[in-house]
Amino acid sequence: MKTIVTMGRGGTGKTSFVALMAKYLIAHRKTPLLLVDADPDQNLAEMVGVDLEASGRKTIAELLSETFIERGGTTVGVAPSKRIENRIWELGLYEGGDFDLFAVGTKWVEGCYCLPDAALKNALSAITKQYAYVLIDSPGGLEHLNRKIASSVEIIIDVMGPSSKSFAHVKRAHRVIREVGITFDNFYVVGGNGFPDGLDARAECETGLPYLGKIEYDQEVAGAVLAGRSLLEIPEGSAGYRSVGGLVELVL
Repeated sequence: MKTIVTMGRGGTGKTSFVALMAKYLIAHRKTPLLLVDADPDQNLAEMVGVDLEASGRKTIAELLSETFIERGGTTVGVAPSKRIENRIWELGLYEGGDFDLFAVGTKWVEGCYCLPDAALKNALSAITKQYAYVLIDSPGGLEHLNRKIASSVEIIIDVMGPSSKSFAHVKRAHRVIREVGITFDNFYVVGGNGFPDGLDARAECETGLPYLGKIEYDQEVAGAVLAGRSLLEIPEGSAGYRSVGGLVELVL
């Protein structure tokens, strides 16, 4: 089993990158996959053609809200994240043919994501070994890294946008990951579909990390994202998909 964490500032195309990476792994029979949407914007499910509500699945945040707010459950005693573990398996895990999916969802109360992240961490530690690959779509903010939703991963990919803040994000994320003690084998940088050509050397020099290349802009992918269609249905000949496939080959 290999865990691949993808992160980056909002708008860089990291979620579509995760969805297309899933498509590539499915096409090459590197399954089963576990997809983890740790981004509160909760876009990954839609991008792989999953309607959580229609399938009767709930986000981890929704399950916490039902258990400790709507039902008045106490948070005293056994850790809340442990107490809802059975409900996560029963109601939170979407199970498909080639992949399963978890979503953290929008936070359940005012404050931080501590409880949803703790519940996700417990769920991942109990289930991940049955998958060939675990793909985690991490949000642009670094608070989830501080809470170590995954404490040991094989590959980290930061998708960069065309801004100085993206360069800064990579360096901050790399520092935070090392400081909180997340272990990893490789940390790569990838240019998002808006990243200018010809910045390979600068990306490596300023971040101090290997730059693998960029995701090609693809009108077909952009149209599918705008329309809310699954990226798993994108033709294999599309430029965006082919570029992601090439990057996955380098990563693996």
